[in-house]
Amino acid sequence: MSADAGGAIDSWKVSLPCTRAEAEAIDAGLIDIDAVLMTSEEVEDDRERWRLDAYLERAPDAAMLAAIRALVPSAADIEPVVEALGAQDWVTLSQQGLEPIREGRFVVHTSAHPVAPPPGGRAFLIDAGRAFGTGHHATTSGCLAMLDALAGQHFANVIDIGTGTGLLAFAAAHLWPDAAVTATDIDPAAIAVTAENAAANSIAGLKLIVADGTLDDAIVAAAPYDLVIANILAGPLMSMAPELAAIAAADATILLAGLLETQRAELVAAFEACGCTLEAADRRGDWTILRLKAGATRFVPATPPDPKGRDGWALDI
Repeated sequence: MSADAGGAIDSWKVSLPCTRAEAEAIDAGLIDIDAVLMTSEEVEDDRERWRLDAYLERAPDAAMLAAIRALVPSAADIEPVVEALGAQDWVTLSQQGLEPIREGRFVVHTSAHPVAPPPGGRAFLIDAGRAFGTGHHATTSGCLAMLDALAGQHFANVIDIGTGTGLLAFAAAHLWPDAAVTATDIDPAAIAVTAENAAANSIAGLKLIVADGTLDDAIVAAAPYDLVIANILAGPLMSMAPELAAIAAADATILLAGLLETQRAELVAAFEACGCTLEAADRRGDWTILRLKAGATRFVPATPPDPKGRDGWALDI
């Protein structure tokens, strides 16, 4: 793309409202459209208030507008907002949120912003793409900080539920190289991305499973886990509290994220009902990351877990 010194139009943006489900479908799929697609929350933790922005190198014609509208059926009756952008506008927008993040011994970067690891630490290459968890959301970076703080402890069996890009599982594998580390996600595309990221970061030995929560025979067979990580959303975490507690070993550490501070008390109560106790909390803006300790004896749920009432639980982070 190019623009002359007088500020000629260099690119275009088409914007439409969408739901989170539509945003996830866009982000998780290989969309055959000649545009760069970006989705974002307009209202935190509101599944219906998201936005799609499509960036193009030329003015959109009727066919392109129709193709973009087809991605977000909920906006079928809404006229898209079409904006002309200059070169500097495009460069700035396309680089937003891509700078490396640092949490303790970890640094997370994209291909566009390579960086060396800190002394004694580890750098992870995680490009934004078809799955969630680049480290730039407060929930993921907060989980990295929580894991870094646990480095002096020993864990032998770790599970990361809702792994997204695999980042938290990679951090656990680095901290505890002798541990068995399992990464799961309800979305097959996320598991495919995790496998790609593991190869790019030379992470070997991860067990990858497509599963809804803990509802997989391989997950149950490998229990109990002495470290359980779940960076999802508050509603699903509350409904999954019995099953997460059930796969945890006695006195296991449980890291929970994806919840707003306003949801903390209700979520803690749900896990206290399963014998867990709150040990630490890290508030980052509106979001809170929790570290809990499982009970001294393994929790046995009164009824089997029922996935039917769950809300979608992949978090865009």
